[in-house]
Amino acid sequence: MAEPALILWDIDATLLTVRPLGQEIHAVAFAETVGRPLRERAGTTGRTERAILLETLRLNDVPADEATLAALYDAMGRVARSIEGRMREVGRPMPGAAEAVASFAADGAVQSVVTGNIRSVTDSKLRALGLTDHLDLAVGGYGDDSLDRAELVRQAVTRAGAAYGRVFAPARVVVIGDTPYDVQGARDAGVRSVAVATGETTVAELAAAGADAVLPDLTDVAVLARAAFGTVGTDGLPV
Repeated sequence: MAEPALILWDIDATLLTVRPLGQEIHAVAFAETVGRPLRERAGTTGRTERAILLETLRLNDVPADEATLAALYDAMGRVARSIEGRMREVGRPMPGAAEAVASFAADGAVQSVVTGNIRSVTDSKLRALGLTDHLDLAVGGYGDDSLDRAELVRQAVTRAGAAYGRVFAPARVVVIGDTPYDVQGARDAGVRSVAVATGETTVAELAAAGADAVLPDLTDVAVLARAAFGTVGTDGLPV
């Protein structure tokens, strides 16, 4: 019997895209919380929501205390829920995403997310685009857990182990994402990484970042499964 496997998905540009609504969520939540328009937003690529909001508050001359962060998280969740209909209109699942998640589920893997998004926004994005099946979001790692993506991975592994009563060996924990930050988070946490060039980073750049395997996208579920567990390398070819 195969050892238990835990698949941890990045969200944006890996499973789905809802651009440009992320900017809107931040802007509306900021205005509701702070009482004035958002002047400047911090860079978002590969970062956790906690890091993004801390810098955004600084850029807008707002004290970055825990109460303000908590209020922003609450507001972002409300805004995201209110625009789920628009997410369905302007967003889309990434090619092969639903099939990839279903394929891992059929093989008995536990699946969740490791994402810079907070839990409430993650819920809205995945629900709007029909990608909640087979993902246990209660055991994920989220952007309000830490500034460090590796810590999000560790949190997810700990939560999944406690929820399922299993020990997930590092070689059977796989982070799937589209940026070098996803790769680094997996490496720092001591687990495997599969990078997909479905965002703004090329195959070559993802390989250089140290991914265990790199694929152009999620459309070939057989190759993805082999990549997840170590039989496909950074060139997408068998090892």
